[in-house]
Amino acid sequence: MSVTQTSITRELFNEVILPIYAPAQFVPVKGQGSRVWDQQGKEYIDFAGGIAVTALGHCHPALVEALKKQSEQLWHLSNIYTNEPALRLAQKLTAATFADRVFFANSGAEANEAAFKLARYYATQKISPYKTKIIAFHHAFHGRTFFTVTVGGQPKYSDGFGPKPADIVHVPFNDLEAVKAVIDDHTCAIVVEPIQGEGGVTPATPEFLTGLRQLCDQHQALLVFDEVQTGMGRTGKLFAYEHTGVIPDILTTAKALGGGFPVSAMLTREAIAQAMTAGTHGTTFGGNPMACAVAEASLD
Repeated sequence: MSVTQTSITRELFNEVILPIYAPAQFVPVKGQGSRVWDQQGKEYIDFAGGIAVTALGHCHPALVEALKKQSEQLWHLSNIYTNEPALRLAQKLTAATFADRVFFANSGAEANEAAFKLARYYATQKISPYKTKIIAFHHAFHGRTFFTVTVGGQPKYSDGFGPKPADIVHVPFNDLEAVKAVIDDHTCAIVVEPIQGEGGVTPATPEFLTGLRQLCDQHQALLVFDEVQTGMGRTGKLFAYEHTGVIPDILTTAKALGGGFPVSAMLTREAIAQAMTAGTHGTTFGGNPMACAVAEASLD
């Protein structure tokens, strides 16, 4: 099939894209600030923001400039090397948070995948090989990889793909007694969104988060905050945990981190990071210079 500009229509979506989305009938071709324009030049106000991604609007000048500048220097290296944008961004993220170490990936799902793997690996290597249980919450959302969609508390996203990763328990959100009923010495982590997004924009109460922190400390479990949606200033502080005084052991961020360019990060403390060694986890594109340069501009 030959492709010309005139043949790029909404109808083409139904022919060439996997049928897992139901996009709007118009096709945006240009964005500036809070506005987008379709193929016919009709103007719209974008209230979705790429689902909490374009926090600075479409084509923000600072992000465009960072992308242009980096595109003429280095695009990609792989993790065989490091690069200056990744090191600068990591330095700024650790300086602004509780964390000492950063792992870069490309999406919130990948950051959460890394967080859950780290939590299990740390627990099994440092404490007990049987310490693998993860406690999560109904209506939570943590991504679409098989591990993250299983930790997410919505069976509609995880059913139908065969046997799920084991040792994951779901309890009601904001119900500390329910957590107490299932936590034990085999628990490696509690995974929670400070504000549930897909679950209905439901904030965790300060008492709930404080209680989770105490339970994790009592049972040598790690507290993981998924701040993919709540991070990057979305709640009025850089990260939502700053409102509560409750400090997690691992935090994930993505979406608005790159202002529209795919990038994510998992943040953790030195003692936990030291459980990992060369080769225990990795990613081809994570920490690439283009993404990190744009994310640094976004963070700034």
